[in-house]
Amino acid sequence: MADPTITIVFVAGIISFLSPCILPLIPGFLAYLGGTSAGKKHVRLKIFLNSVAFVLGFSLIFALLGLLLTTVLEGISFAVQTWLSRIGGIVIMLFALYLLGLIKLRFLEREHKFKVKNFSVSYITSFIFGAAFAVGWSPCVGAILGSVFTLAITQAGKAFTLLIVYSLGLGIPFLLVGLFTTQAIKLINKSKNALKYFNIVVGVLLLILGILVFTNKLVIIASFFFPRFLLN
Repeated sequence: MADPTITIVFVAGIISFLSPCILPLIPGFLAYLGGTSAGKKHVRLKIFLNSVAFVLGFSLIFALLGLLLTTVLEGISFAVQTWLSRIGGIVIMLFALYLLGLIKLRFLEREHKFKVKNFSVSYITSFIFGAAFAVGWSPCVGAILGSVFTLAITQAGKAFTLLIVYSLGLGIPFLLVGLFTTQAIKLINKSKNALKYFNIVVGVLLLILGILVFTNKLVIIASFFFPRFLLN
């Protein structure tokens, strides 16, 4: 049977990249990694390789967290799994209500950034920035990432796989932008007006996801996206 959570966390990774607290910052981020204007041809390879290091940084952190969760969760009983799903569903619904502006979650409104002065850009620093990015960035990403972690906790024994897939969903857009820098910047600039609807759309999707997790009905997503003969 197709596993709906794999698709969910992969899409969540892409959505995290498209969030209004990350996407507008990408041009500056690329220029920073390149050490100069992101549009110049002679720095494209440097930007791409630093993007790879950045992606590897946050992927490693997510992989370690996934491994830890898998180790802790794979031995729990079915009854505990059921209660984790119910609690997890409620948590995801709270994240959804926050994105919709219906409630306040102050811990999500704190940005976990750090500033570093007077250093040269290298693959090592890009890797470190990627690892720091995984620890926490902005409110809207916090809600999405928090939902992914919550979903991973409710899926005993699969947390490692889910967080690796999330890293893949988040990392591929970063690599594509690093590879096609100029075209990506133009596309990002054109999409700024659409970002104002982002939280509403994602909030509704998370609300639906929370309900499905709470009722243990995630299989509905699989039956919706995959033909019936693939589910047998």
